[in-house]
Amino acid sequence: MDGEVPWQFDAEPVDVPAEPFSDGQLAIFEAELADGLDRLGGSGDWDGPVEPVEWRRLTAAEAEAQWRALDEFVTWLRTTYGLPPTVVPPLWHRHPELVEELSALHTHRLACYEPGSSGSGPLAWHADFADARERLREWVATCGTRLDRDRPTRATSWPGEPAVAPAEEKPITDRQADFAGFVAADLDFRRATMARAARRTRAAGEWRGV
Repeated sequence: MDGEVPWQFDAEPVDVPAEPFSDGQLAIFEAELADGLDRLGGSGDWDGPVEPVEWRRLTAAEAEAQWRALDEFVTWLRTTYGLPPTVVPPLWHRHPELVEELSALHTHRLACYEPGSSGSGPLAWHADFADARERLREWVATCGTRLDRDRPTRATSWPGEPAVAPAEEKPITDRQADFAGFVAADLDFRRATMARAARRTRAAGEWRGV
């Protein structure tokens, strides 16, 4: 499973650097995460405040909760509305442009259906959902991900930048396992990034004699 994640995010230093997942911990995490994914009946209910999700700045703990809620929402969305893979493909989680669009749609729905919201909120959400579907179709057509195979979103090198190697297309054999592995790698990356930030902060403090 590739360990690459699509976001370069801002991380606040932490006091104690976290250790990366061991092979055994990763296997347990994947099993627990996969056990609750791709199920019907939930629409990504969220217990926290309803506000935009800035994926680049999430801690590992915050990201884990958001991944779980978003995956539940996307599963509910595609099954409830019969969305084809040209709108929501199996490996949407590997394409940051799809994650951002679907995440925005999720938080928008939570706000529109929150107790005490306007009675016209659901109608407004469905109107925006129609616009979002058109954008999702464009994103999917541009990045080239499909029902049975996937490749990273195309990137174009601007003049003076290193050339971008052609993206390799890979078959999709188990969406659920791919999602669990991707999330585990994402959380590990976030912990490692925060640990590096913590080490730099401590080193700067020692250099200044703080």
